[in-house]
Amino acid sequence: MTFRKATKADVIHIVKMLSDDPLGQQRENYQEPLPEAYFEAFGRIDRDANQELVVIEEATMGIIGTLQLTFIPYLTYQGGVRAQIEAVRIRKDRRGAGIGETVFQWAIERAKARGAHVVQLTTDKKRADAKRFYEKLGFIASHEGMKLHLS
Repeated sequence: MTFRKATKADVIHIVKMLSDDPLGQQRENYQEPLPEAYFEAFGRIDRDANQELVVIEEATMGIIGTLQLTFIPYLTYQGGVRAQIEAVRIRKDRRGAGIGETVFQWAIERAKARGAHVVQLTTDKKRADAKRFYEKLGFIASHEGMKLHLS
């Protein structure tokens, strides 16, 4: 299994994985050709030193997963850095093979290497299985997250 920085050519594979579940189908627009908005978003992510969009590859299977790490510098914790894990997806035909745990171990080690003092994530309340998986990895639901959708 190889972890590498995503390229523009990977965007179509990433969006396909993001749209491959009931919640993703509601918010993504996977089609070929892919809408230009995805490539514009990739460009913004790619230029931002605090963003790491990653793909996971297997030699014989190609891209089997993705995640995005965001490093958030802030003043609390004496100028600490927090790492936010987002958009973790494993390709449907590779789920249940223990890949998710390996992906999170990699992400946590990457966060440590970048000097983060905490790793955080959010999960939709409709994803009960995901919440149990994160708890198994040691994540604690210590805060109540809130969102205000602007569009």
